[in-house]
This record gives sequence, structure tokens and C-alpha cells, in this order.
Amino acid sequence: MYSTLKRIMIGRPIPSSEAGHQRLIKIIALAVFASDAISSTAYATDEILKTMFEHHGGAAAFAKLVPIAIIVAILLAIVTLSYRQTIFAYPSGGGSYVVSRENLGVTPSLVAGASLLTDYILTVSVSVAGGVLAITSAFPSLSSQRVPICLGFVALMTVANLRGVKESGRIFAGPTYVYTISLLILIAYGLYQSYAGHIGTLPVPERLHELEQNTQVLGLFILLRAFSSGAVALSGVEAISNGVPAFQKPESKNAAATLTWMAIILGTTFFGVSLLAHRLKPFLGTDDSGLSIMAAAVFGKGAMYYVLQFSTFAILILAANTAYNGFPLLSSIIAQDGFLPRQLANRGDRLVYSNGVLVLAGFAALLLVAFGGKVTALIPLYAVGVFTGFTLSQAGMVVHHKRLREPGWKTRAALNALGAAATGTVLLVVLVSKFAIGAWIPAAIIPMIVVLFKAIGRHYKKVRQFTEVPEGWKPRHYTHTVVVLVGSVNKGTLEALQYARSLAPDRLLAVSVIGDPHEKEKLDKSWTEHKLSIELHTIYSPYRELTRPILQYLDELDAESDDDLITVVIPEFVLTGWYSQILHNQSALALKARLLFRPHTVVTSVPILVD
Repeated sequence: MYSTLKRIMIGRPIPSSEAGHQRLIKIIALAVFASDAISSTAYATDEILKTMFEHHGGAAAFAKLVPIAIIVAILLAIVTLSYRQTIFAYPSGGGSYVVSRENLGVTPSLVAGASLLTDYILTVSVSVAGGVLAITSAFPSLSSQRVPICLGFVALMTVANLRGVKESGRIFAGPTYVYTISLLILIAYGLYQSYAGHIGTLPVPERLHELEQNTQVLGLFILLRAFSSGAVALSGVEAISNGVPAFQKPESKNAAATLTWMAIILGTTFFGVSLLAHRLKPFLGTDDSGLSIMAAAVFGKGAMYYVLQFSTFAILILAANTAYNGFPLLSSIIAQDGFLPRQLANRGDRLVYSNGVLVLAGFAALLLVAFGGKVTALIPLYAVGVFTGFTLSQAGMVVHHKRLREPGWKTRAALNALGAAATGTVLLVVLVSKFAIGAWIPAAIIPMIVVLFKAIGRHYKKVRQFTEVPEGWKPRHYTHTVVVLVGSVNKGTLEALQYARSLAPDRLLAVSVIGDPHEKEKLDKSWTEHKLSIELHTIYSPYRELTRPILQYLDELDAESDDDLITVVIPEFVLTGWYSQILHNQSALALKARLLFRPHTVVTSVPILVD
């Protein structure tokens, strides 16, 4: 039943030999890896305005919007040029984690890894919450169901990504391009109408008139907070450098071209939306998005308005796909380095790191529930991880260029140093300006994740040291004692005794736990009737326990010899029908669970299949 359901939802397994055919062409890769960055145009401008509206309710709140957008666009250009270098220098993927590991050391790389993983979890939460906001803006009656709708889309994205990178990319390519084209039409047509005088400044809603009268001067601190809110437009830029191996050959060339196109689309649309907002001055309500307000003004509530709203919803939901590709890939690299559980390094049936997909979905769902599925509540958590990764990556590339000293290295190192200084400054701005409203959470969680990474790394190192074979080491000789656990004399018991004889132990005995003298008498009689020559020991258990008396008996055997190896043979009836299992007490399973942690003890089941 489980296998059938899994095949229906996820699809047939893909052999490892087909891994090369699952790689992405550029037009699909742009939708897969750039949807997060491009989708940020749907909320980044809104976040700048909301920050300024808190302190200046009038139209003057729009005055600094275009300068902030220009600064963000310049920062985008610097980061993009830097990550193009990373793509060619480290074509195996891993982004800032690998760059930091190779050039800055273990601890900086773990900080970068923790920052990126945190960023990916927040990407899913913010993208899904933003997509649902686009729908509730068009249909306000759905606002009360925001969290269940968010969780439903997380589940949908999880299943789609478990089906494989190539298949999910085909599904998500269409909405990404529909959104991009619709947004460009809105920007071009809206700016034309504005500059031609066909549409003016939008009216101030009645509920905001009072706020407009009580304004304050926008100080530097507020402008910095507004800038840090808009800087989330850069989220997702690093995803392509993390996923270079997912591209068709030549991987680095295709990834770099895709990154360039992503930056051009993102920079153009973000600046265009900010300029249009500066011209139209949309005052944002609790459940309205800036795009929704401006699209209604430019297109009216006609077909084009709903195309933009639904494509905005779609790309914001699908922007989470960037994280669904980046998080499993990055977590697999960290797991291979021994700082995350090894299960995260394993590919599933569809050649995706399915365990990483499930972990990402679980944490994102928790965040959506904890913050009520609200974009504004999640945004302050977002930028810390993004710009920590940016800063460490570019600082690592400076060291990389100095170490290799390839032709033109000074120019490239200078560019990376400029990028590290710029993104490091933004990181400080985010921490200072948003610390009290949520930035403290990732600032506290990222070091905790690093501590967890190091604890896992120490564990794996300890295991490796314990299992290493020193020069000249030989396994010690053991006296082999085999104990067959007996409940009654039946086919299973006889099969287990025969198997125990085949081991040729130094000592062979059978042990039975009894609750009263009548049971012992019955077992002795059966033992005699079947002419069994193996010595039989009975343990009296007045409280009807099974595992404790057996463990105590094994301890007594151990005390007789210092070099004793005990093999416990358990006859076990296995029923082929799952529904029949509930009719049996599973005592063999309980015994094996307890004996697994006992030193110098081997546990063997002799199964008897009952059809």
C-alpha cells in the first residue's frame, strides 16, 4: 500500500545512470533558481514603504523610494559580478559554504552554511506567505484562512520537488515567465500613463487621512531600516552558485549566463516597480499589496489585473522552489563533510535529496504557523542570513584570488573586497535597525546551528577514530557461547536450535523464561519427547517480565569468562499480512531492541514465515 501510494505521488524510481539526463537547460534553470530573486519584486518595494509609513504617513514617505531602489540595484550588480567569479572558481556548487571552507576555515564555513540554510527556510516561509497575500488581496474573504492555505501550498511544493528537479522545473517555468512579462507590461504601461498625464497620484484611503496628518521627519535610522527591508530583493541571488552541478554542460558557463539574466530581470523590474510606486503613491493597507493597488489603477479590475495577481501568487509560491533546490544540495554537502546527519547526503528514488526536502518543509511549516503566515512579520528574520552568506563568500573569494594569483587577480579581488564591504555594511544595518523587531532571532539561531554542526562533527570524528584499524591490530579471540531463547517446543524452536548447532560454538544452551512451575513441567516434558540433547535453563520470573531476566542471565554468563562472546538466537514467527501483526505481542522485537546496546553480544533472528 505504501509503495503504491509513493509511486502515484512521486513517480517511478530513476536509476543513477540517468543523472546526466536530469540536468537543466538555461531556460528551465532560470525558472528553478531565479524565481526566488525575481519574486522579491512583489514585496520588496512594499516593505520599504511600510517601514517609512510607520513614521511618515504622507506622500513624502515616497520621496526616498527611488534613491533607495538605485542603491539596492547597485548592490545587486556588485553581488552578481562577485558570484559569477564564484561559479567559475567552484563549479562543484556549494556557494558561500564551499568558498568559506576552502579559504576562510571551518568555523566561517559553518557560519555561512547555517546562514544559508536559515535563509532557505525563510525563503519558503516568506514566498508562500507572499503568494497567499497576493490572493487574499484579490479575495479578502480568504484572509482568515491564511495559515491553512500556506501549509497546503508547502505540502504541494514538497510533493512536486520529491518528484525530481527536472520535472518540478518544467512545472514551474510557465508561471515565472508569465509573471515577468505581466510585471514588465504593468511597469511600461503604468509609467507611460503616468508621464503622459493619463493617471495621477492615487487617492489616500479614508483610514489613512489621520496618519497622514501625524507625520515625522524620516531620520537616518528609519531610512536605514527601509533600505534593509528593500535589500531582501537580493535574496536568492546565491542560489545559482549553490546549484551549478544541476546545469547542463558546460555547467559554469550556463550557470553564469543564467545568473546574468536573473540580475538583469531582477534589477529592471525592482527599479521599475519602485519608480512606478513613486509616481502613483499607493498607500498600503493591512491586506493589500502595492502591486495589487497599482495594477488596479493601471489596468482596472479586468482580465490583466487578475492575470498579474494570479501570476504574482504563482511565482511567490514557486519562489520557494529555489529553496527546495538549494537547501537539499547544500545540506548534502555539509553532511558529506560530517557536520549534518549522513541521511541528508543520500539521494532518494528520484535522484533528489529527499530527506533534505522533507526537513526544509517541516521547518518552513513551523515558521508559518508561529508567525501567522504574515510576510511583514517574517521579513525582519530574512536579511540576516542572506547578507551573512554574501559577506563570507566575497571575503573568501578575496583570499582565493590572493592565494592563486591568476592573471587579473587584483581587479577581481578588488571587486570582491568591495562586495564584501558593501554586503557587510548592509548586514550591520540590518542587525542594528531591525534587531528589536525580529533580526535578533536569526542572530541568535545561526550561532546555535553552528554549535550543533560542531557537535555532530565531533561525534562523527569520534566514531571514525574508534573504528580505524591501527597498524598491526588484530581482533581478539573470543570463547563463543550461543544462547537460544525458547518459549515452547515448536517448528521455530527446532529451526533455531539447528541453526545454533551449525555455528559450532564452544558452548550451546537453551534458555526459557517461565512464570510458574507448571510451565517448566510442560517444557521439560516437550524437551524429553523431542529428544533434545541441548542443555536447557529455565529462569523464574514472578512478575512476568521477559527482557530483564534474560539480560540478568547474560550478565551471569559474562561473569564466568572475560573473553566470552555471546550470540543470542531468537526464533521469530513473521506474518506476511501487516494486519496480522497486531494480533501478536512482538516480544522478539522488544528483546532485540534491548540486546542491541549490550556489549559483546550478537543478536540473530531465525525467521519462520507464516503465510
